[in-house]
Amino acid sequence: MEQFEIKNNIESLTDKINSFRGLFDLDDKETNIQEYEEMMADPDFWNDGEKAQDIINKNNALKSVVQDFKLLEETLENCEVLFEMYKEEQDADTHEELVNQLNTLSSSVNDFELKMLLSEEFDANNAILELHPGAGGTESQDWGEMLLRMYQRFADKKGFKVETLDYLPGDEAGIKSVTLLIKGYNAYGYLKAEKGVHRLVRISPFDSSGRRHTSFVSCDVTPEFDNDNIEIEVNNEDIKVDTYRASGAGGQHVNTTDSAVRITHQPTGIVVTCQNERSQIKNREQAMKMLKAKLYQRKIEEQEAELAAIRGEQKEIGWGSQIRSYVFHPYSMVKDHRTNAETGNTGAVMDGDLDLFIDAYLKSQL
Repeated sequence: MEQFEIKNNIESLTDKINSFRGLFDLDDKETNIQEYEEMMADPDFWNDGEKAQDIINKNNALKSVVQDFKLLEETLENCEVLFEMYKEEQDADTHEELVNQLNTLSSSVNDFELKMLLSEEFDANNAILELHPGAGGTESQDWGEMLLRMYQRFADKKGFKVETLDYLPGDEAGIKSVTLLIKGYNAYGYLKAEKGVHRLVRISPFDSSGRRHTSFVSCDVTPEFDNDNIEIEVNNEDIKVDTYRASGAGGQHVNTTDSAVRITHQPTGIVVTCQNERSQIKNREQAMKMLKAKLYQRKIEEQEAELAAIRGEQKEIGWGSQIRSYVFHPYSMVKDHRTNAETGNTGAVMDGDLDLFIDAYLKSQL
């Protein structure tokens, strides 16, 4: 790395690190730590054990962020000192150490930024992901199964565990719908970027004339909530519960009794289904948990929509407003319409390599 490149890298990283202080309210976080420390020093602090533990957890999380930021500043300062030494001595060992430190700092800056971008209230939760093909029969249902595989591969790459809560196979190929529970730290934080309509353009393998087809699949993502910690009441008279015989992909979860459960929340029209358990009781419990999560998420989104209306923000919501297009013909490209992030490596994307799009989306939310 040439001297001018090193200088540019240091200046770029300095600007980035300095921006973090205001961008992520680090001064406020340091103030909050002091306030928590004063509360923890109070002799009556442990009178309410649950509240005390919550304060300790929040304080530890804030301290971790501040400590990580200070480490970035210290590493940057070391790089600046090494750079001054290198300019004077032009020593090969100093150059090697400086380049290594800069590479480490660059990686740490990216990690810190992503950590802060995944610090919203429910980001750390597990995610419930649903896929629903649009009109188009076998074409859209096949596209749904391709997306199912993509998200399973993505989860594997992140070390997440995947449970299939509900699976309805297509008539000839693909899926009519699928619901996954994706378990792992920050699963929702990552996958919330995938909520919306996904559009595919390709030469159809089901069309003997070899014509180009466009297919749509809707992806819905909600955090899995601990129902004990959310204030949502579901009245029995507001729900309709249907049971049916479970069936699954490749013969999995097949049952000879009506153990699968579908719950319809009549005031909102929200429908949830679960069939992964052998027991109808357990499927009903899981379905109710999903319903409460969806109702809670709906409540949050309504509040956000009200604030957006006050601020005059315009957000497109509708089947036609796809978030991402996957083009396999006449050229290869995947493009996210919210951030303009794109790649020509469609194979990697369909194999679960979604970091480009997720990182761009998270950064766009700042």
